[in-house]
This record gives sequence, C-alpha cells and structure tokens, in this order.
Amino acid sequence: MADNVGGCPFCELNVVDVVAASEFAIAFRDRYPLAEHHTLVIPRRHVASLFELDANELADVWALVADVRWSLAKEFGIEAFNVGLNDGVAAGQTVLHAHVHMIPRTNGDSDDPRGGIRWVIADKARYW
Repeated sequence: MADNVGGCPFCELNVVDVVAASEFAIAFRDRYPLAEHHTLVIPRRHVASLFELDANELADVWALVADVRWSLAKEFGIEAFNVGLNDGVAAGQTVLHAHVHMIPRTNGDSDDPRGGIRWVIADKARYW
C-alpha cells in the first residue's frame, strides 16, 4: 500500500482495491472513471509530483504503467489508451498524491478523438 498520509484518499486505500503492485507503486481503478477500467498508478511514497521521486521509484512507476496497460489490453481487449498526469494544481491536479491515469479508449467512444489530450485546453485542441 501507499504511505499513510492522513487525509490523502490514495494513502487510505483498502488493499482489496489494488489491481496491480510493484516495489514502489500500486494501481487501482479510478473511483470517478472517464471510461470503463480507468486505472490509476501511484507511487507508494506520498509525493505531490512524480518528479519528487528518485530514479528507481520513477522507473518503477512507469514500469507498472506499462504492466497495467498490457494487462488491460490482454484482459479486456483494449487497443488504445490515453496515458497522462496532472502535475500541479494549475494543471488540474486535485489529489495531491502523484498519479498516472490509464484511460482505455475504444473506437466510437468520441465523435472525433483526434488531438487526444490536447482537448484539456479546448480552444487549442484543433491544430489540423
């Protein structure tokens, strides 16, 4: 589990919610999913930004992201993902425990998926 920092919803996860784990990271389904099987990967150590982690922790988080992607693809036949993070309040981070979003995508779940994460600032999304 994650370090237990009082008041952090990610630090207070129930072990049964964990769907994958590694030495320095854990993964669980997002409680407010954008898509079915939307999964978060977080470092076990409570830090607000992934960039506060040391090199071993950071590498382990990204390795678990890759493992979760592979598992979701294999188990549910998912062929596409948006993978990203909000690093800081100005970037939309609302839980100040670093986390990576693994958002499964399917053909037809959006009228026009072009631009992907560029839609976070909608008036700059269309560049084509």
